[in-house]
Amino acid sequence: MVAFPDEAVDPRRRVPRTDVVLADPRLVSAASRLGPVVVKQAVGTAQARARRGEIVPEAVADAAVDALPTAVTTLRRVLNATGVLLHTNLGRAPLSAAARTAIEVAAGTCDVELDLATGTRGRRGAAAVAALRDAVPGAAAAHVVNNGAAALALVATALAAPGREIVVSRGEMVEIGDGFRIPDLLAATGARLREVGTTNRVHLDDYAAAVGSDTAFVLKVHPSNFVVTGFTRSVDVADLGGLGVPLVVDIGSGLLQPHPLLPDEPDAATALAGGATLVTASGDKLLGGPQAGLLLAGPGPGAELVERLRRHPLARALRVDKLTLAALEATLRGPEPPTVSALGADPEALRARAARLADRLTAAGVDAEAVANEATVGGGGAPGVTLPSAAVALPEAYAAALRAGDPPVLARVRHGRCLLDLRAVQAEEDDLLLRCVTSCR
Repeated sequence: MVAFPDEAVDPRRRVPRTDVVLADPRLVSAASRLGPVVVKQAVGTAQARARRGEIVPEAVADAAVDALPTAVTTLRRVLNATGVLLHTNLGRAPLSAAARTAIEVAAGTCDVELDLATGTRGRRGAAAVAALRDAVPGAAAAHVVNNGAAALALVATALAAPGREIVVSRGEMVEIGDGFRIPDLLAATGARLREVGTTNRVHLDDYAAAVGSDTAFVLKVHPSNFVVTGFTRSVDVADLGGLGVPLVVDIGSGLLQPHPLLPDEPDAATALAGGATLVTASGDKLLGGPQAGLLLAGPGPGAELVERLRRHPLARALRVDKLTLAALEATLRGPEPPTVSALGADPEALRARAARLADRLTAAGVDAEAVANEATVGGGGAPGVTLPSAAVALPEAYAAALRAGDPPVLARVRHGRCLLDLRAVQAEEDDLLLRCVTSCR
């Protein structure tokens, strides 16, 4: 039997007990903020370090405090300096301050499904739906589900399953990202797809010949993440609306009204005015709101169809939570969200910001230069459209160092330089961006 050395010889005997360390006021406070499990794990890790001789036993509490995360979530704020306004890997649209405040209100107990005037059950999401209809005056009804693909799946399930046909152009059978494809999504609902036309050309006669007694609806999908040019032809919404069956238009990016910088991007108001029965879209793209699937109906049968969708059993599984409803309403009724502001940013103002940042970085000893750049919408929206922008160019090695910073900064590497594009960076974040760069030296 090996004798354990006494305390004077082996300092591991002085490692404090867990309950003693947890009584440290700093850790007591952290436990109320982060939870006892996270704090106890940090204490255990610090004790193990002391037993390995990496720190002295008296430093266990300090080491545990230093190792505590700032929040329970492992998600981290990232500055988007890529020049891609809707970066899917960064969560697409950043929420406005108003939307974040609304989420804080909704995070507690709230009247999400309660009529305070009568004390009885209220219509869930009524305020967000009303805000959506106000944003698109031509909409006779609206409904919200948890993402754009869910909106389309609900329509297909309720109207075309089991076994009825959805008529759709071959050129619109798109893949929407991460291997998910529109035809697979629709087929999974039990509907049958009736493809018309060719990859590059489709005519109204193709649709008309395919419509029959088994047709549930005609579907028009905006191929929002690619562009086909050359010998091409498609059919306008206004022409498809006269085929005698419901017309569902998936506009994808969530643009509710026409935008002067995106003349080729479809919007909900124009689609409804052109005769669409239903329009589906995403809420976390050009609308600038939370992840959500938007369903908007035109006058006539569209309103009845929305009510049918709302009452369908699948609608319960696709229901959005109170946080999404709050953020969506605030996005629609509140001030301009960051995505909309970034889209409409003045190129001259961006160039001036880049010049100021470059000058300040040069003065701090950083090899920095203000350069012209081109930004993109991203998120599967407005493919081929570039937006004049400005960036601060740094040595390429900064790209990796900035990703490892706090907060991390995601830049674009091009031609051996690290470019910090400012179109998706809010002006009030310039000082933070400056600190991130100077801390990399």
